[in-house]
Amino acid sequence: MNALTLLLVGGIILLIGYVSYGGYLVKKWGVNDKNITPAHTKNDGVDYMPAKTPVLLGHHFASIAGAGPIVGPIQAAIFGWIPVTLWILIGGIFFGGVQDFGSLLASIRHEGKSIGEIIEVNIGRTGKKLFAIFAWLTLLLVIAAFTNIVAATFASTPQAASSSLLFILLAIVFGFLVYRKGVPLGIGSVIGVIFLMICMYLGMKFPISLSKETWIIILLGYIFIASVTPVWILLQPRDYLNSFLLYAMIIGAVLGVVITKPVIQMSGYTGFNVGGNYLFPILFVTVACGAISGFHSLVGSGTSSKQLDKESDAKKIGYGGMLIESLLAIIAIITATYVGGDKLKELLSQGGPINVFADGIANFMNSFGIPFALGKSFTALSISAFALTSLDTSTRLARFIFQEYFESKEGSKTVLTNRYVSTGITVVLGGTLAFMGYSVIWPIFGSANQLLAALALLAIAAWLANTGKSNKMILGPMVFMFAVTITALILLIKTNIAAHKFIIVVFAVLLLVLSLILITQSYDVLSGKKRKTTKNL
Repeated sequence: MNALTLLLVGGIILLIGYVSYGGYLVKKWGVNDKNITPAHTKNDGVDYMPAKTPVLLGHHFASIAGAGPIVGPIQAAIFGWIPVTLWILIGGIFFGGVQDFGSLLASIRHEGKSIGEIIEVNIGRTGKKLFAIFAWLTLLLVIAAFTNIVAATFASTPQAASSSLLFILLAIVFGFLVYRKGVPLGIGSVIGVIFLMICMYLGMKFPISLSKETWIIILLGYIFIASVTPVWILLQPRDYLNSFLLYAMIIGAVLGVVITKPVIQMSGYTGFNVGGNYLFPILFVTVACGAISGFHSLVGSGTSSKQLDKESDAKKIGYGGMLIESLLAIIAIITATYVGGDKLKELLSQGGPINVFADGIANFMNSFGIPFALGKSFTALSISAFALTSLDTSTRLARFIFQEYFESKEGSKTVLTNRYVSTGITVVLGGTLAFMGYSVIWPIFGSANQLLAALALLAIAAWLANTGKSNKMILGPMVFMFAVTITALILLIKTNIAAHKFIIVVFAVLLLVLSLILITQSYDVLSGKKRKTTKNL
């Protein structure tokens, strides 16, 4: 089969899904621009601040993307490209898009609060506390993981390190000019993109070579600062400018596929059991960000909801951002399938899925005149930039959740709700895990992330039930994701008991118990036997 056909069919299906199913959700959920968003009602110039749609889409997309939609589909390709592609399309439209749109909308209807706060209002305070603990611990794993990924990338590719540092300085200048000096966004964007290219050139000319351990220390200092500074000075402009890298990479890949028309070399379906890995639940845990990811709900209800200018933007940012990521996941699976065989194994052994993707994109770009080496460096740099974006977004989200956990019911503050203290604790603990290495606990991360998705869907379903709106579009995906997660956790517990890895066993058992408690607590609300009084419509 020609990969161009796969790309075109996939893109058309995603576009139809955005227009039709996304429009259906808008009507069912009563999206209305007459509702003033928290970005306006709680504007504090630090966390709450309205952003124009392209800027917020850039931040949101950059934060949720990272390396997830690339690594997951390529790893899941062991089952063949057909089941992976089907799950990306079905999952993106009916699972991930619904979760991302719903969590963003539910958050702005709850004054920009996180999923944990939504659980408290619609299910109960105990559920909120349990979810907050779980989400914060999961974000510590994200911080540790991405700190390692970025530090290792910077150590092995000094050009990416120097370019990324220059990107940060450029973002600060861009934010100051656009938000404080009134430079029009269009003009600022053109100038910003030009200087973005200059930063890349200078980064390649003047690489910064440091050890991985040194980069970990520098990154921890950076994410502390990035988490407490106002969104307009770094987060919004940096993510917005970085999004142009990913857009350019996607456009280059699509154009290259159109020109080269690569033929898929990989088998469409290799079996339900591949090397002891079962298609259910492994496929649905592994693909993650390309179809549905719990981390997205934390981004949507953590930072994006605090910057949403008007309610109708929730579809563009939440649902649209997810489907763009699904398109990126299809491109990722194409880079693996057109290589196939021994070449694919060689690329995986030399640098894992990121190397496969970078090599494939470089080949596609080479078809219209971009030198292979430059194309591969550009792709690797783009991915590292987004991994850095996910890293500091995770830190800010962890800070929000930590503050909310220790905030009293009456809203009074304590030392633990101070943003510097909460950020410091988060960074120190996440950094400790980063230095210790995460290889022991990393296998649990996939299941933890997808359990987050199930819990986010649970929160959205409870909110819709309490407000008298239909939640049927939520219940199916929610039940399926709980089935996937619980099955994956049971298999994980069984495997690691045999391997005597009891830390993972304990962690998996805690996650399993947490999910069962929250399901039990929410049953009466979801079944209609009990409705909590809420003013949030």
